[in-house]
Amino acid sequence: MKIKIFSLTILLLFISKAAAQEFKLGKVSIEEIKEKKHSIDTAAVAAILYKKGNSRLDYNQNDGFVLTTEVETRIKIYKKEGYDYANQTINYSISGNSKESIQISDANTFNLVNGKIEKTKLKSDGIFDQLVHKFLGRKKITMPNIVEGSVIEFKYTVKSPYVSWMRDWNFQYAIPVNHSEFTTYIPEYYVYNVMQKGYVFPKVSKDRKSSSIIFTSKERPDARGNGGATSFSQDKIDYFEDKTTYIIDNVPAIKEESHVNNIDNYRAALSYELSVVKWPDTPIKSYSSDWNSVVKTIYDYDDFGPELNKTGYFEEDVKTVLAATNTPEEKIAVLLSYVKSRVKWDEYQSYTCDKGVKKAYQEKIGNCAEINLMLTAMLRYAGLTANPVLVSTRSNGIPLFPNRTAFNYVIAAVETPNGNILLDATDKFSTPNILPLRALNWNGRLIRKDGTSEEVDLMPKKVSGDNVFMNYTIDPEGKVTGKTRRQYTDYNAMVTRDNISSLKEEEYLEKLENRNNKIEISEYSKTNEKDILLPIIETYSFTGTNLCELIGGKIYVNPMLFFTEDKNPFKQEVREYPVDFSYPFADKYNITIQIPEGFAVETLPAPAAITMEDNLGIFKFNIATNGNSLQLLVLHQINEAIVSAEKYEMLKEYYKAMIAKETEKIVLKRI
Repeated sequence: MKIKIFSLTILLLFISKAAAQEFKLGKVSIEEIKEKKHSIDTAAVAAILYKKGNSRLDYNQNDGFVLTTEVETRIKIYKKEGYDYANQTINYSISGNSKESIQISDANTFNLVNGKIEKTKLKSDGIFDQLVHKFLGRKKITMPNIVEGSVIEFKYTVKSPYVSWMRDWNFQYAIPVNHSEFTTYIPEYYVYNVMQKGYVFPKVSKDRKSSSIIFTSKERPDARGNGGATSFSQDKIDYFEDKTTYIIDNVPAIKEESHVNNIDNYRAALSYELSVVKWPDTPIKSYSSDWNSVVKTIYDYDDFGPELNKTGYFEEDVKTVLAATNTPEEKIAVLLSYVKSRVKWDEYQSYTCDKGVKKAYQEKIGNCAEINLMLTAMLRYAGLTANPVLVSTRSNGIPLFPNRTAFNYVIAAVETPNGNILLDATDKFSTPNILPLRALNWNGRLIRKDGTSEEVDLMPKKVSGDNVFMNYTIDPEGKVTGKTRRQYTDYNAMVTRDNISSLKEEEYLEKLENRNNKIEISEYSKTNEKDILLPIIETYSFTGTNLCELIGGKIYVNPMLFFTEDKNPFKQEVREYPVDFSYPFADKYNITIQIPEGFAVETLPAPAAITMEDNLGIFKFNIATNGNSLQLLVLHQINEAIVSAEKYEMLKEYYKAMIAKETEKIVLKRI
């Protein structure tokens, strides 16, 4: 019995010690430095041993409540591939003459040298300050003396005059996290919307305590000296402060998967945004309690709604532009083209104007808000029902919860009896209802003049085409000579035009040759390259010496040649995230193959047809002999831009079967 009691005591002490484990900078152990690989994720190149942070609203008499955020982190480097984690970046906001301040401290690298822990301190030459643009700065640190096995740690403090939103807290990274802990301290006067995302969730504990603010007042004597000496008085205001702590252990690394628009959408994380301010004896002020209050707040910004009312700067020009138009469709097309040609996008994404629509029009350059709010105003001037649509770009994440930072972009929409026509004048190859890929991110929010709003589906429904007509001849030595005509429509056309315009023709063709099994291209031409309302067509002749295999006097060839899809992009056993194709598409191939003289077909791939449930997609493959030639017809069509994770297994099996069929070879034998 004594032994059992002793064992139980030891166990309880062990549990107590584990539960009370203290995470503190400077307390790096030899065991942490000696560790060769992560205990759970043995392939990890690095791991976050712990990350602790807190955000609190502190009061000072000069500035009122200010937001202070403190973060301390310890990272273990296992492999050279993990050296990048020794480089850290902290962004800070700038607004006019005010900005967030960042202080970096306790930044050290720990290594094991001759059995002892050696500490190397981060010096000033390893800290860099970069101005990204007028609203954003960036502090960077590069930790010293990094080798395999190093442990690094650092702390930073951000003081911010902006209390509207706290910094996001990520629990999950591309490397495993052993322990993550985040605490907020919020006075009762502020109510924040708290948004959690991801597939792993922290434990949450809450506490409320009393706090107070001390005001010091100073009274001076008047000019005649009445009132005596300067006097000081103090006032005290009591309030409640809410403390919330989030803790999570052993967070797995978040892994990139094929066809994910932005992995951050699925990362375990927290976001805080100010929803309501309720000062004593003052009317409650609402910011973002629901989508309607969010968009009303945004519409009322001086650099948003009022900009839509300015028309004098463009009226005379637009009258001339619209002179030859009659129908709404003509007006839309002409005005979209005019704004694109008149104002160049400066590549800054925002739903608010920087210098304003008038100045952007005069200077012929502006951000996306200036360009698309300008377009909206012109469409209204032309008598159309046009409104701005708030959008979150793919890089900004999916706008899941009502908050003002959910959006970072704006486009225009024209309401018609047949639905909305979506427009974006920042991209020279966009057309009505063909938006830049960056804007295809689930849903946007349309705002009308009267303050009402509605959700707008941004994802395309129309299938974009890629139609290939190819004929080629195989000679007895396996050399292939042929000609290809490829026609792209809608989104495929926009992407192709962008690819072509970004390179000189020689560079573009070199890439095309290398991508297509090192073929040699000649007689290349393009049709409708500039007429973006029409499909773009590429035509070229080609030769290839490594497109066939000669084995034992027989010729083996993939009938689709370099158009064969031979790798399944969907390899995971289980998929947590939706599959994002950006837009529905249909790839069609009509291929004629000339058999070399003295040869006959020994083996042909059998016809195949694969149909997924719910009309998700279809694959058809049919090849037939016609004298001394073969005729191949192939269709690969996906009808949904976004495929839910529940349909992943079906999609994976579809691709597996399609690739198996496309990689079957024709076998030609000598007669």
